[in-house]
Amino acid sequence: MATLGINRSTTTFFLCDIQERFRSAIFPFSMTTSLTPQRRWCTAAASILNIPIIVTEQNPKALGATVSELNVAQAALVVPKTKFSMLTPEVEAKVKEIGAKSVVIFGIESHVCVTQTTLELLEKGYSVVVLADGVSSAEKFLLRLMYRLRHAGAIVTTSESLLFQLLVDAADPQFKQISNLIKETNATMQAALDDLVLGASKI
Repeated sequence: MATLGINRSTTTFFLCDIQERFRSAIFPFSMTTSLTPQRRWCTAAASILNIPIIVTEQNPKALGATVSELNVAQAALVVPKTKFSMLTPEVEAKVKEIGAKSVVIFGIESHVCVTQTTLELLEKGYSVVVLADGVSSAEKFLLRLMYRLRHAGAIVTTSESLLFQLLVDAADPQFKQISNLIKETNATMQAALDDLVLGASKI
C-alpha cells in the first residue's frame, strides 16, 4: 500500500523502456524526455539527489537502446527484458540491495509496462509514485489509466510535487539545482495535467 511519506534515502527511480523505436509511436514522445532543455531531467534529478536509478529496455534488439537524450551511464542497473513489468529477477535483486521502500516510475507505455510494474510493486508492499508528466502511451487518452493506478494504491503526482517532497526543506543544499530543473518542467507538466483532466471525464 502506498503511503504519503517518501524518504530520499529509501527511494529509487525506475526509468521504463524509453527507447529509440518508440519515437514515432508514442504520444507525444517528447513529453517523456523533454523535461529539461538537455532532455535529461530524470537522470539529472537522480544524480543531484543521490537517488539510484534503475533502467529497463524492452527487447532492445528489436526496439533499440534507451534514447541518447537520457544519459544512463550512472544508473545503478540497466537491464534488457521481455517481461512487461520491470520487476525482473535482476531488478528485484537490485531493489533489495539498495534497500528501497519507495519507487518512482516514469517511462512508457503507461497502459502496459508502467501499469504492470506499478501493480506488481504494490503487491510486493512497495510505495509507488507514478509521474503523470513522465509517462505516455501510443494514444493520448491512455493517460487516464493513471487513475486506475491511483485507485490501486499508487501515488499519481507530478515531477515538481515529487521533487519538492524529496527535498523537504528549502535549506537543503540541493534546493537551487532542483528548483532550476523544476522551472524547466512547468510547460510539460501542465500539458500532462491537461491530458489527465481531459481523460478523467471518460473513465
